[in-house]
Amino acid sequence: MFPRIRSDVKAVFDNDPAARSTIEVVLTYSGLHAIWFHRIAHFLYRHRGYALARAVSQFGRFMTGIEIHPGAVIGNRLFIDHGMGVVIGETCEIGDDVVLFQGVTLGGTGKEKGKRHPTIGSNVVVGSGAKVLGSFKVGDNSRIGANAVVLQEVPANCTVVGNPGRVVRRDGMKVNKLNHADMPDPSSELFRSLQAQIDELKRELERERRKTGEHDYTEERY
Repeated sequence: MFPRIRSDVKAVFDNDPAARSTIEVVLTYSGLHAIWFHRIAHFLYRHRGYALARAVSQFGRFMTGIEIHPGAVIGNRLFIDHGMGVVIGETCEIGDDVVLFQGVTLGGTGKEKGKRHPTIGSNVVVGSGAKVLGSFKVGDNSRIGANAVVLQEVPANCTVVGNPGRVVRRDGMKVNKLNHADMPDPSSELFRSLQAQIDELKRELERERRKTGEHDYTEERY
């Protein structure tokens, strides 16, 4: 237990330049307190003490403003920065060395049963206000921008922004918006369709011109 507590405290120092001392971190960091409440609640949940687990979880929510369902599986060295308004659902799984900012929701999209919350890989950063909704995976080393709404799987080593979320970087390189293998471009598709129609009209006009020309020539002969 104590090595894990030291690891949690070290994660704060690794991710927050405002952290000055161990006593300050232990006494004042609500994200750290929420993780410790969750560890107790998750232990009770795994041993079928569901009501008590939820009671501990709700007390942790009251104390920290962070709601983590006791069924969620959380890896090592999770860092929740500021944390107010963070919500983590029951079937959510979080890898190691993940950073969550305030207002993040790792939730579901409806009342479906079974696995309904996202799986967050290791070394992922989720920006403030982002919503990751559904039972898909966010790959290792990915970044979710502030206020993004992510509704589908994110490959490893990607940066996602916007609503709905879209990949703008992959493996450190910008994603080419006109590369249809990476991201469809509706404008380009529309232009291609219009050009095809114009070409067909040109061919039709050429056929009509030829017919008219042949008819005029026949009239001149007679």
